[in-house]
Amino acid sequence: MKKILIVEDNPMNMELILDLLEFYGHNITKAEDGIKALERLAETKFDIILLDMQLPKMDGLEVLDRIKKNPATADVPVIAVTAHAMKGSEEHFIEMGCVDYVSKPIDIHKFRALIDKYLGEDPS
Repeated sequence: MKKILIVEDNPMNMELILDLLEFYGHNITKAEDGIKALERLAETKFDIILLDMQLPKMDGLEVLDRIKKNPATADVPVIAVTAHAMKGSEEHFIEMGCVDYVSKPIDIHKFRALIDKYLGEDPS
């Protein structure tokens, strides 16, 4: 079972992502902000991180920067989750160190394919 960290401050988005990933059979850990995310990362090794870019206290890019600078977490794939997917956003998140991005509202079919791609699983 793969371990996924969801960093999302919106309860409805968190619930949707959580329900989808649990339905797919993954082990989920939640963090409502960047500080909690970094605490969770210090405790557990995750297979993938879904990171909302608009977070309270510490924004997603700051969290991403810390993840990438920490040798213990630098190799964990990070997928940006954003409601602000404008032209150029995708490239910006990739340049900053994300492997991919998901725009809100989430397209559940694309979302599943994306998660499976980075976890190396064959959707059945």
